[in-house]
Amino acid sequence: MTDLARGSAPTPPRGPTQAPGDKQFVLDGPPVARPIGVVNWRGLWTLYVREITRFYKVGTQTLAAPVVTTLLFFTIFSVALGGDAHTVGDLPFALFLAPGLIMMSILQNSFANTSSSILISKVQGNIVDVLMPPLSPAELTVAFVAGGVTRGILVGLATGIALWVFVGLRIHDPVALVFFGVAASAMLSLLGLVGGIWAAKFDHIAAMTNFVVVPLSFLSGTFYSIGRLPEAWQVVAHLNPFFYTIDGFRYAFIGRLDSELWLSVTVMIAINAALFTLVYRLFATGYKLKS
Repeated sequence: MTDLARGSAPTPPRGPTQAPGDKQFVLDGPPVARPIGVVNWRGLWTLYVREITRFYKVGTQTLAAPVVTTLLFFTIFSVALGGDAHTVGDLPFALFLAPGLIMMSILQNSFANTSSSILISKVQGNIVDVLMPPLSPAELTVAFVAGGVTRGILVGLATGIALWVFVGLRIHDPVALVFFGVAASAMLSLLGLVGGIWAAKFDHIAAMTNFVVVPLSFLSGTFYSIGRLPEAWQVVAHLNPFFYTIDGFRYAFIGRLDSELWLSVTVMIAINAALFTLVYRLFATGYKLKS
């Protein structure tokens, strides 16, 4: 009985270069897409690596320059206020100042990383390369935030090592150090995504940086203890979310707080949850991304 009589397909003819012993591979149907699962780990990792590579290629600008700027701030304020002769409570001013400067560099660089990434993609017209792959809004948010956190932590680590040479910083609470470092950089990375999605040109991001991020950083107790402010201004300072990042981060080094530790932790978690939800909705609806 022939193959056709048995109801099976005939064997495809061999090509001119095919050896008699070669195996035949016959497709039973159309190509099947690779299963992704609940989380597209490969896509998430790929986008994260792209974000890391993007700022690493200009490391002089993104990593080295913030360290130099922070050292200049440290030198100017230390010299202007008399160096070790000036104290905050019973602490040398330099020891009080250093953690605030480290956190300020983390905040500003985390914001710059995500905001510039989204805005450049929109301006250059290649934002479609991010939106077309099978990545959910949550996966997009996590990948971009992870890139911003990585840059913020690297800048903070480099700045901390540089300041340690001059100040001799000691870690009082490593858990608080990690929590506030990561939570603060995540908060500003999320805020940078909001700014990058909202902005239509670089002037918008510059305005957000100059009128929101920098003022809130400077007025958050970076250079002073809010305990020295009048009571009304202390209330205003407690409304500044950046204050809780710097206060908690400084506690990790010197073991002292201008607020309550549990309050700082709660504020950080609440703000990050709210910002994550907002960015998720922006990606899910394609606000200013798909038009």
